[in-house]
Amino acid sequence: MTDLGSVRIVTANATATEELGARLGALLAPGDLVVLAGDLGAGKTTMAKGLARGLRVEDPVTSPTFAIVQEYAGPVPVAHADVYRLGTLGEVADLALDELLDDHVVLVEWGDAVVTALPPDRIEVRITLGAGPDDRVVEVTTTGSGWSARAAEVAGALGGMS
Repeated sequence: MTDLGSVRIVTANATATEELGARLGALLAPGDLVVLAGDLGAGKTTMAKGLARGLRVEDPVTSPTFAIVQEYAGPVPVAHADVYRLGTLGEVADLALDELLDDHVVLVEWGDAVVTALPPDRIEVRITLGAGPDDRVVEVTTTGSGWSARAAEVAGALGGMS
């Protein structure tokens, strides 16, 4: 896996975190995988809402914790998975995320726990708590050769928010 670059942004509230997601989402295309990582309550679902908004999904986006995978229609369909409750990497394979990547953007919450079962070409979004009560530190990293031509575009779109 090749790390092609990272952008680090501090957001002041959930609205700013969602807006960051919308900017990133506007750059995504079918076949793109976004791994969302961070502690419980860090803002992974808030980021997913923004990503879906950037992809022009109109339905409300909620955490798929109990459904495991929720699909949303839009100009680019979105598959939003939450692998927190899965016990083995085999269960990740059972989700057939690789098949969804054929024509969806796939978002995987808690994806850092199962990264070895995911394709190497992806964007990793790590969200941690910041200094203030609503601050979030968001690090966006592009990895894999498939992102080599697009890494600068991601950095450019998000760089103005840092």
